[in-house]
Amino acid sequence: MTGIIGKKIGMTRVFDKTGQRIVVTVIQAGPCYVTEVKTKDIHGYDAVQLGFDEKREKVTTAPLRGIFKKAGVKPLRVLKEFQAFKAESPLKLGDAVKVDVFEEGDQVSVTGVSKGRGFAGTVKRHGFGGGPKTHGQSNRHRAPGSIGQSSYPSRVFKGIGMPGRMGGKKVTVKNLNIVKVDKEKDYLLIEGAVPGHINNYVFINKQ
Repeated sequence: MTGIIGKKIGMTRVFDKTGQRIVVTVIQAGPCYVTEVKTKDIHGYDAVQLGFDEKREKVTTAPLRGIFKKAGVKPLRVLKEFQAFKAESPLKLGDAVKVDVFEEGDQVSVTGVSKGRGFAGTVKRHGFGGGPKTHGQSNRHRAPGSIGQSSYPSRVFKGIGMPGRMGGKKVTVKNLNIVKVDKEKDYLLIEGAVPGHINNYVFINKQ
């Protein structure tokens, strides 16, 4: 396997052999369970669908219950397909995928939903400097200023920075290094920050 589903636990720091401090994100990665195996002959592509984080059967829809029953696993909260795997992989329905598919030093990309900041102004959303505090300035310190054009082209260009919804989007951070793999607790320690709040689900892929 080249990917796994995880849950963001938080951030901390570790020290390498030279005493250098490394800021890391702790992710509980797995155990994930194979809920479906897709092949090129039947589905048109090769992929493995993984499930993560058990939930009550009472809150599981009937179609999903059928998938989990066929795989012989308990209902799971998150399902995700990973296409980058070898077709001759021995994975079968119900098999567990754990953090041991990764090794220290592997480069990965992490996908998650960024923290939602709600409606934000231009200073917070785009890093605008704001207006001057002198020359009679009263209530325009954080205003975006003029956005229009003169007689030509007499319109507002698309994509101009304006106030609006900030965050809450799908984000992928690439080229992150795995600092440590804790096989006992199913933890991955990844250098740097990854998208999302604590307890958010993330998808980790080898590069």
